[in-house]
Order: sequence, then C-alpha cells, then structure tokens
Amino acid sequence: MRFRDRRQAGGELAETLRTRQSEGALPNPLVLALPRGGVAVAREVARALDAPLDVLVVRKIGAPFQEELGVGAMAGDEVPLLDEDAMRHLGLREAALASVIERERAELRRRERLYRQGRPAPDLRGRTVIVVDDGLATGSTARAALRFVRRQAPERVVLAAPVCSPEAAELMRAEADEVICLYQPAAFMAVGLWYENFDQMTDQDVLEALHAQL
Repeated sequence: MRFRDRRQAGGELAETLRTRQSEGALPNPLVLALPRGGVAVAREVARALDAPLDVLVVRKIGAPFQEELGVGAMAGDEVPLLDEDAMRHLGLREAALASVIERERAELRRRERLYRQGRPAPDLRGRTVIVVDDGLATGSTARAALRFVRRQAPERVVLAAPVCSPEAAELMRAEADEVICLYQPAAFMAVGLWYENFDQMTDQDVLEALHAQL
C-alpha cells in the first residue's frame, strides 16, 4: 500500500478519525501538526473534524558526525529527550551534542515565530489534542511532542499518522491515550517509501496550509 501524496493520506486518516469522533472518542478536538510534512496531512484531518489546526515544532537531534542519524528530539523549551540506547551504542555523551542542540533550538524558535506570526500557542487544557505526522519511523520526534503536549494538561492525547513502523507504533502507545496508524508494514525502512509523491514541504507551504484553516 502506497499513498499518492500527503493530501490523500490525510484524507484516509481523516475518515478513521471522523469515525472515532462520531463514537464520542474525540470531544473538543484540537489538531497539532508536526511540521513540515505533517501539516499537509493534518490539514485534511482538521477539516474533517471541524477542529482548529496549529503546529507543534519538534526538532530531531542528529549525531554530530551524521545529522540524519537521530539520537533525540526536542519540543518547545523542554530539555531535549535523548535516546539513551542510541547514545550508548554510539559512545556519545550529552556534552558532545551541545552545539547540535543549540543549532536545533535556534531553528525550532525560528520556525515557531514564522509559523505563528504573533499568534500565541494554543491552550491545550481540557482539549482532545490530536498530534499528526506524515509517518513514524523511530518515533523519537513524536515521543518528544507527546510528552510536551501531556505537560499542558489536555483531557486526552491522540497520535495519528498514515503509516508507522510497528516498533514506533508500539512505543507511542506508552505515550498517548490512543494511537491511530492506518498501516504498519513489517518491512518499513523509511516513511518516504510509502508515498508516491514525498516532496519536501517548504515554510511557505506550511504557512499556506495554516492560513487556509484559520
């Protein structure tokens, strides 16, 4: 099973979530997208649920010698959530990540300022917060997002994605009240393999998606 693009994936995910809403499982919903890719998926979800859409910027922390090799993630002003097993396997100490963390924190704040354009962060208290991404490979960024959301005192936390590795989906069940993932292929490899069109989204794409929902 491959999705044509993020919009189609979001439409299919929205159908499942709308069913859960009709069952009373998603009262007072608020959709938080993990940018950039998660925004295109979340836009379809927010439309279907008639819910507000906002972003939760999370940044992956890569190993100093290989940025794509994630060893943690951060959200908001929270202390970075590091993967202790990965750190130990690579022989890394937290001090070695100081420059990486500083750079990613600066990018996180830049994106928050750009995407919000002066709007305050949404109040999550008492809401059913639906955290949406375009897919989960390791789940490190989603886990940081969920823990950040949980500390804002929502009524309920749901993680939703079109495709996830089985390992990531299982990991997220310990962090969210409900995990909704349409497909969990055993031979997962990478999120982009499950989309025919997986072009990188730009900041402008994110702004246009958010503006359409405001």
